[in-house]
Amino acid sequence: MRLLVISPDYASHLLPLATLATAWRDAGDDVVVATGPATEHIVASFGYSRTDLRLGRGSNPGVIRAEQQPVGEDDALRGFFAATTAGMTATLQFQADARRNDLLWEPVDTARAVLRILDTLRPDHILVDHLAFGARLALAASGTDHADVVLGHPTALVVGGELYGYPTAWPAAFTPDAAALDQLRRRCLQVREQFTDDWNRALRVLDPGAATVDDAFAAAGPRLLLNYPEPLHDPARTRLLPPHTFLGSAVRTETPDADVAAWLHDPDPRPIVYVSFGSFLSARGDVLGRVVEALRPLPVRVAVTTGSADTRDWPALPGHWLVREHLPQVAVLDRAALAGTHGGNNSVTEALNRGVPLLVLPFSTDQFAGAAAVEDAGLGTALAPNTATVAELRSAVTTVLEGPAAAAARKVGIDLRAHPGAELARRALAGR
Repeated sequence: MRLLVISPDYASHLLPLATLATAWRDAGDDVVVATGPATEHIVASFGYSRTDLRLGRGSNPGVIRAEQQPVGEDDALRGFFAATTAGMTATLQFQADARRNDLLWEPVDTARAVLRILDTLRPDHILVDHLAFGARLALAASGTDHADVVLGHPTALVVGGELYGYPTAWPAAFTPDAAALDQLRRRCLQVREQFTDDWNRALRVLDPGAATVDDAFAAAGPRLLLNYPEPLHDPARTRLLPPHTFLGSAVRTETPDADVAAWLHDPDPRPIVYVSFGSFLSARGDVLGRVVEALRPLPVRVAVTTGSADTRDWPALPGHWLVREHLPQVAVLDRAALAGTHGGNNSVTEALNRGVPLLVLPFSTDQFAGAAAVEDAGLGTALAPNTATVAELRSAVTTVLEGPAAAAARKVGIDLRAHPGAELARRALAGR
């Protein structure tokens, strides 16, 4: 049996998809990943083979830097980072404006490349990133059975009266300006119409007889998999979803190097706080620096991933901290008592899988809805990254460490580990 995994050339997308594919690999099946060259090292680390597929202009091998992106994508990335400093609605507006190029890049050519891969490989099963719209066009036009995997918060697939790019919920610390929200809503409506027109025009080129859609952001594949814990999802919204399977989490096994392993297993009894803003938002070194300053006097051990942050102006950090550009996140979470994060779905679900409560500082897209869900479930707290003071951050860390969130997260982690996402994905595709 052969499984085809279709992923953008981004580590944050490929890692959970590759983890889901381990259920096929471990059963002795052949796994082929269609993605770009930047993430080839990740494909190889799982023991899979790669076939080349370009789904967009940009790429991210694990830590993204604007200067390493192709012309056009570099300025777009800088624009995104600048928007995050202006605030939540400015960021969402920027992302809405960029959506057509980000999610539906050269759709007909991309879809035809996918069709050629299907003809060559003849896969038995397919896992495709829900946000790989160009690839999903090919699958829809050819009538190919596949599993559509929503890797982010479930609101990445809109239902009911939702509007893609317009958050369905805000954490308590956020008070968006009503006029700015109205402007964002109007822009998201425009983008929905433009994006849906792009989708339908490409679909008609690929299959003139194909049925068009009213909202391309509401379109889903024949098998829908959600990389998210169902208990954190509003039951009323769950009832609006098409037939689906909640996977809970897709968490890989990681083996840290000797130095990191020694640090993690040091007998020092102080709790470990892990801080990471992921492969993109580590660029916000100003916010990361405030978190670091908040943690400095606390009786904790700290593991920090600096990513692309400019740390030259930071004061010297305590010698007992673990500070690296990149750390094996899952391995660190195995030992952590709290995770400070931007609220990306990988970070949230991986932390909860390990029973770790969260301090979330969301910047963009579905991070707001994810942070609100963490708060609602009593699994941590959220603060606004641009305005949270060092004192507020320090207080939040202490509250999460000493309050009921830790016990609640441990309970969620036990359930998630008992039902691995990879096994649930394979059973869903096998019809069991």
